[in-house]
Amino acid sequence: MITSLEAPLPASPISTSGFMILRGLIPPADIAELLSAAMAQVAAGPLPGLYDEHHKMTAADPLARWPRMLQPHRFTALAVGRLVRTLMLEERLLTPLRAMLGDEPLAAQSMIYFKPPGARGQDLHQDDFYLRSAPAPCVAAWIALDAADADNGGLMVVPGSHQLELLPVRATDASRFFAEDAVDLPAGLQTVQTELAPGDVLFFAGRVIHGSGPNRSATRFRRSCICHYVARGTTGLNPWNSPVLDRTGQTIAVPEAADGPWRSGSFAKQ
Repeated sequence: MITSLEAPLPASPISTSGFMILRGLIPPADIAELLSAAMAQVAAGPLPGLYDEHHKMTAADPLARWPRMLQPHRFTALAVGRLVRTLMLEERLLTPLRAMLGDEPLAAQSMIYFKPPGARGQDLHQDDFYLRSAPAPCVAAWIALDAADADNGGLMVVPGSHQLELLPVRATDASRFFAEDAVDLPAGLQTVQTELAPGDVLFFAGRVIHGSGPNRSATRFRRSCICHYVARGTTGLNPWNSPVLDRTGQTIAVPEAADGPWRSGSFAKQ
């Protein structure tokens, strides 16, 4: 079952399954404004450093036309960057995150996915393989900008997988998934397909196994804004995610984690 919490949060809202959904957390006007800015920015053409440059796409790949934005909150000269930065530091997100982290949340990462019709998905993975937050895992806030379900490649999560350690990674099926790294589903666990409306937010712990299939829809985008947070007490992090932001927007440098995929030869950006 997908946990949907609209009442006051319990002490550890993701401690049982590793994830929860807060319905309608982000108002429609905010969603519309962010979508408009994101689409206008893509229409403006390439901008070095803003888009996913690691995963090389052929011209025929829908993701070549609609690549992910990586860390847009750092591009404060852009309207989309300012909107993402404001959104990721809003109390409507930070309040539940405090309960989940048991500490003051620090914003470490932002992304915007466009996932147009026909786009490949992202195979099962754990976010902390990339962020390497220590000593405690990160928490993600996955904000639906469109309705997201199985048909257009909505997110799948694996309940209980937040209790696992980081799993070994393997290569993916490049015909179905754009990212190279993936994990196998452990015995006894299963995926659950989420269904989200615009403005719904799916929170999940950094070791929760999750992923998505291809967008099989002929006309529907599956756009989303994803933010990752770490606890103020974090002592190690993938250097690509530092500095982090506190709730006032001040930057805080976090020391480099002792190990990570950037050391093993795998890519550091997720």
